[in-house]
Amino acid sequence: MKFPEKTTVQSQQITVIPRYCETDQAGVVHHSVFPVYFEMGRTELLRANGLAYKDLEKEGFYMVVAELFIKYRSPAYYDEKLDLVTECTKVSAAKIEHSYKLTRPGTGILLAEGSSILACVDDKGKPKRVPGFMYPE
Repeated sequence: MKFPEKTTVQSQQITVIPRYCETDQAGVVHHSVFPVYFEMGRTELLRANGLAYKDLEKEGFYMVVAELFIKYRSPAYYDEKLDLVTECTKVSAAKIEHSYKLTRPGTGILLAEGSSILACVDDKGKPKRVPGFMYPE
């Protein structure tokens, strides 16, 4: 596959609508679901740059979560539209850092925020240099 010359989109917003299976009996989104939403955000940010994880993996680049931080601010509820902004905040030789903000549209209430560090590894799990095109302009 021919990779793009550079990534140009550093921030991406998606809409998330919590499903019934992601909530407790009170209709509140369970804390364990937020990392899944963050993964959705990273996937769509990569897609906005013309790529998918499968494209990277075909070329021997695997991104594994090395660190994840979440600060829960306010409950999210079943079937409400939520906005998730994912931003690539730093790229270094072997890792990519992201930040996340999950808000309730209309009110702008911050429901959760977080950050993650992805390590780039090869197919054996050994550290590997992040592809050059992934460094922001």
